[in-house]
Amino acid sequence: LTVLNAGRRYLKAEDLSGKVFVTSGLGGMSGAQAKAAVIAGCVGIIAEVDEAALLKRHKQGWLMEISNSLDHCIARLRDARKNKIALSLGYHGNVVDLWERLVYELETTGELLVDLGSDQTSCHNPFSGGYYPVQLGFEEGKQLLSTNPGKFRTLVQESLKRQVAAINRLADKGMFFWDYGNAFLLEAQRAGADVEKRGANKTEFRYPSYVQHIMG
Repeated sequence: LTVLNAGRRYLKAEDLSGKVFVTSGLGGMSGAQAKAAVIAGCVGIIAEVDEAALLKRHKQGWLMEISNSLDHCIARLRDARKNKIALSLGYHGNVVDLWERLVYELETTGELLVDLGSDQTSCHNPFSGGYYPVQLGFEEGKQLLSTNPGKFRTLVQESLKRQVAAINRLADKGMFFWDYGNAFLLEAQRAGADVEKRGANKTEFRYPSYVQHIMG
Protein backbone atom coordinates (compact mmCIF):
# COMPACT_ATOMS: atom_id res chain seq x y z
CA LEU A 1 0.00 0.00 0.00
CA THR A 2 2.83 2.39 0.75
CA VAL A 3 4.51 1.85 -2.60
CA LEU A 4 1.22 1.96 -4.51
CA ASN A 5 0.09 5.13 -2.74
CA ALA A 6 3.46 6.78 -3.26
CA GLY A 7 3.03 6.11 -6.99
CA ARG A 8 -0.50 7.50 -6.95
CA ARG A 9 0.43 10.61 -5.04
CA TYR A 10 3.84 11.50 -6.41
CA LEU A 11 3.87 9.97 -9.89
CA LYS A 12 0.12 10.36 -10.56
CA ALA A 13 0.27 6.71 -11.63
CA GLU A 14 -2.10 3.86 -10.88
CA ASP A 15 0.16 1.49 -12.83
CA LEU A 16 3.74 1.27 -11.55
CA SER A 17 5.05 -1.04 -14.28
CA GLY A 18 8.33 0.32 -15.58
CA LYS A 19 8.81 2.47 -12.48
CA VAL A 20 11.82 1.96 -10.22
CA PHE A 21 11.80 1.93 -6.41
CA VAL A 22 15.15 2.04 -4.59
CA THR A 23 15.49 1.43 -0.88
CA SER A 24 17.53 -0.45 1.71
CA GLY A 25 17.00 -3.03 4.40
CA LEU A 26 15.86 -6.64 4.17
CA GLY A 27 15.98 -7.52 7.84
CA GLY A 28 12.93 -7.43 10.11
CA MET A 29 10.01 -5.26 9.03
CA SER A 30 12.02 -4.04 6.05
CA GLY A 31 12.12 -7.55 4.58
CA ALA A 32 8.69 -7.06 3.02
CA GLN A 33 9.94 -4.29 0.70
CA ALA A 34 11.02 -6.71 -2.03
CA LYS A 35 7.66 -8.45 -2.02
CA ALA A 36 5.85 -5.09 -2.02
CA ALA A 37 7.70 -3.92 -5.13
CA VAL A 38 6.62 -7.01 -7.08
CA ILE A 39 3.01 -6.84 -5.85
CA ALA A 40 2.94 -3.18 -6.95
CA GLY A 41 4.36 -4.23 -10.34
CA CYS A 42 7.48 -2.07 -10.25
CA VAL A 43 11.23 -2.67 -10.27
CA GLY A 44 12.52 -2.82 -6.70
CA ILE A 45 16.24 -2.56 -5.97
CA ILE A 46 16.88 -3.15 -2.28
CA ALA A 47 20.36 -2.82 -0.76
CA GLU A 48 21.38 -4.92 2.24
CA VAL A 49 24.84 -5.22 3.82
CA ASP A 50 24.10 -8.47 5.66
CA GLU A 51 24.24 -11.43 3.28
CA ALA A 52 22.33 -13.62 5.75
CA ALA A 53 19.30 -11.33 5.47
CA LEU A 54 19.46 -11.41 1.67
CA LEU A 55 19.69 -15.18 1.55
CA LYS A 56 16.80 -15.55 3.98
CA ARG A 57 14.49 -13.36 1.88
CA HIS A 58 15.56 -15.11 -1.31
CA LYS A 59 14.89 -18.52 0.23
CA GLN A 60 11.45 -17.30 1.35
CA GLY A 61 10.67 -16.27 -2.20
CA TRP A 62 10.24 -12.64 -1.18
CA LEU A 63 13.32 -11.61 -3.16
CA MET A 64 13.66 -12.73 -6.77
CA GLU A 65 17.37 -12.12 -7.41
CA ILE A 66 20.59 -11.27 -5.56
CA SER A 67 23.72 -9.56 -6.86
CA ASN A 68 26.85 -8.01 -5.35
CA SER A 69 27.64 -6.18 -8.60
CA LEU A 70 26.43 -2.64 -9.18
CA ASP A 71 27.07 -3.06 -12.92
CA HIS A 72 24.73 -6.06 -12.94
CA CYS A 73 22.13 -4.22 -10.86
CA ILE A 74 22.08 -1.27 -13.25
CA ALA A 75 21.86 -3.55 -16.28
CA ARG A 76 18.96 -5.52 -14.77
CA LEU A 77 17.25 -2.30 -13.71
CA ARG A 78 17.46 -0.91 -17.24
CA ASP A 79 16.15 -4.11 -18.80
CA ALA A 80 13.25 -4.54 -16.37
CA ARG A 81 12.37 -0.86 -16.61
CA LYS A 82 12.36 -0.91 -20.41
CA ASN A 83 10.31 -4.11 -20.64
CA LYS A 84 8.06 -3.25 -17.68
CA ILE A 85 8.93 -6.41 -15.81
CA ALA A 86 8.14 -6.62 -12.09
CA LEU A 87 11.42 -7.39 -10.33
CA SER A 88 12.84 -7.48 -6.82
CA LEU A 89 16.63 -7.41 -6.88
CA GLY A 90 18.67 -7.50 -3.70
CA TYR A 91 21.99 -5.66 -3.91
CA HIS A 92 24.48 -7.15 -1.48
CA GLY A 93 26.27 -3.96 -0.55
CA ASN A 94 25.81 -0.56 0.99
CA VAL A 95 22.89 1.55 -0.19
CA VAL A 96 25.11 4.65 -0.31
CA ASP A 97 27.12 3.03 -3.11
CA LEU A 98 23.85 2.29 -4.91
CA TRP A 99 22.58 5.86 -4.57
CA GLU A 100 25.91 7.30 -5.70
CA ARG A 101 25.96 4.96 -8.72
CA LEU A 102 22.51 6.23 -9.70
CA VAL A 103 23.86 9.78 -9.50
CA TYR A 104 26.80 8.75 -11.68
CA GLU A 105 24.40 7.28 -14.27
CA LEU A 106 22.39 10.51 -14.22
CA GLU A 107 25.45 12.67 -14.71
CA THR A 108 27.06 10.55 -17.43
CA THR A 109 23.99 9.48 -19.43
CA GLY A 110 21.37 12.05 -18.47
CA GLU A 111 19.04 9.20 -17.40
CA LEU A 112 17.15 9.34 -14.14
CA LEU A 113 16.84 5.63 -13.41
CA VAL A 114 14.83 5.83 -10.19
CA ASP A 115 11.29 7.14 -9.65
CA LEU A 116 10.63 6.39 -5.99
CA GLY A 117 13.04 6.11 -3.08
CA SER A 118 13.05 5.41 0.62
CA ASP A 119 15.13 3.82 3.38
CA GLN A 120 14.44 1.13 5.96
CA THR A 121 17.74 0.78 7.71
CA SER A 122 17.32 0.78 11.50
CA CYS A 123 18.19 4.45 11.93
CA HIS A 124 16.40 4.57 15.27
CA ASN A 125 19.53 2.72 16.42
CA PRO A 126 22.24 3.88 13.99
CA PHE A 127 25.32 3.59 16.18
CA SER A 128 24.77 0.06 17.47
CA GLY A 129 24.48 -1.82 14.17
CA GLY A 130 21.24 -0.42 12.76
CA TYR A 131 23.12 1.43 10.01
CA TYR A 132 26.50 0.44 8.57
CA PRO A 133 28.79 3.11 7.11
CA VAL A 134 29.70 2.94 3.43
CA GLN A 135 33.41 3.42 4.15
CA LEU A 136 33.72 -0.12 5.55
CA GLY A 137 32.57 -3.58 4.59
CA PHE A 138 30.03 -5.31 6.80
CA GLU A 139 32.52 -7.42 8.77
CA GLU A 140 34.94 -4.48 9.11
CA GLY A 141 32.06 -2.37 10.38
CA LYS A 142 31.08 -4.95 12.98
CA GLN A 143 34.68 -5.15 14.18
CA LEU A 144 35.03 -1.36 14.46
CA LEU A 145 31.72 -1.14 16.29
CA SER A 146 33.08 -3.43 19.00
CA THR A 147 36.58 -1.94 19.20
CA ASN A 148 36.01 1.78 18.60
CA PRO A 149 32.34 2.81 18.79
CA GLY A 150 33.26 6.50 18.69
CA LYS A 151 34.98 6.12 15.31
CA PHE A 152 32.06 3.98 14.10
CA ARG A 153 29.65 6.77 15.04
CA THR A 154 31.72 9.33 13.10
CA LEU A 155 31.76 7.13 9.99
CA VAL A 156 28.00 6.55 10.23
CA GLN A 157 27.37 10.29 10.28
CA GLU A 158 29.71 10.86 7.31
CA SER A 159 27.91 8.05 5.46
CA LEU A 160 24.48 9.57 6.18
CA LYS A 161 25.66 12.88 4.74
CA ARG A 162 26.83 11.14 1.56
CA GLN A 163 23.56 9.24 1.27
CA VAL A 164 21.47 12.39 1.59
CA ALA A 165 23.66 14.28 -0.89
CA ALA A 166 23.02 11.57 -3.51
CA ILE A 167 19.29 11.40 -2.74
CA ASN A 168 19.01 15.19 -3.00
CA ARG A 169 20.70 15.19 -6.40
CA LEU A 170 18.25 12.61 -7.75
CA ALA A 171 15.26 14.27 -6.10
CA ASP A 172 16.18 17.56 -7.75
CA LYS A 173 15.71 15.76 -11.09
CA GLY A 174 12.32 14.30 -10.22
CA MET A 175 12.71 11.27 -7.95
CA PHE A 176 10.28 11.22 -5.01
CA PHE A 177 11.73 10.17 -1.67
CA TRP A 178 9.92 9.56 1.59
CA ASP A 179 10.84 8.73 5.18
CA TYR A 180 9.65 5.29 6.28
CA GLY A 181 9.36 6.19 9.97
CA ASN A 182 12.80 4.77 10.76
CA ALA A 183 14.35 8.08 11.96
CA PHE A 184 16.50 8.29 8.82
CA LEU A 185 15.86 12.01 8.26
CA LEU A 186 16.25 12.80 11.95
CA GLU A 187 19.64 11.08 12.20
CA ALA A 188 20.71 12.58 8.88
CA GLN A 189 19.85 16.02 10.25
CA ARG A 190 21.83 15.33 13.44
CA ALA A 191 24.76 14.30 11.23
CA GLY A 192 24.64 17.65 9.44
CA ALA A 193 23.06 16.46 6.19
CA ASP A 194 20.97 18.81 4.06
CA VAL A 195 17.47 17.60 4.90
CA GLU A 196 15.74 20.71 6.20
CA LYS A 197 12.75 22.05 4.32
CA ARG A 198 13.45 25.37 2.62
CA GLY A 199 11.63 28.30 4.22
CA ALA A 200 10.25 26.18 7.06
CA ASN A 201 11.20 25.76 10.68
CA LYS A 202 14.05 23.43 11.60
CA THR A 203 11.74 20.62 12.68
CA GLU A 204 10.40 20.19 9.14
CA PHE A 205 12.14 18.01 6.59
CA ARG A 206 12.32 18.40 2.82
CA TYR A 207 10.98 14.86 2.40
CA PRO A 208 7.62 13.62 3.70
CA SER A 209 6.86 10.86 6.17
CA TYR A 210 4.88 7.91 4.85
CA VAL A 211 2.48 8.13 7.82
CA GLN A 212 1.01 11.56 7.08
CA HIS A 213 1.70 11.98 3.39
CA ILE A 214 1.21 8.51 1.93
CA MET A 215 -0.79 6.26 4.23
CA GLY A 216 -2.85 9.17 5.61
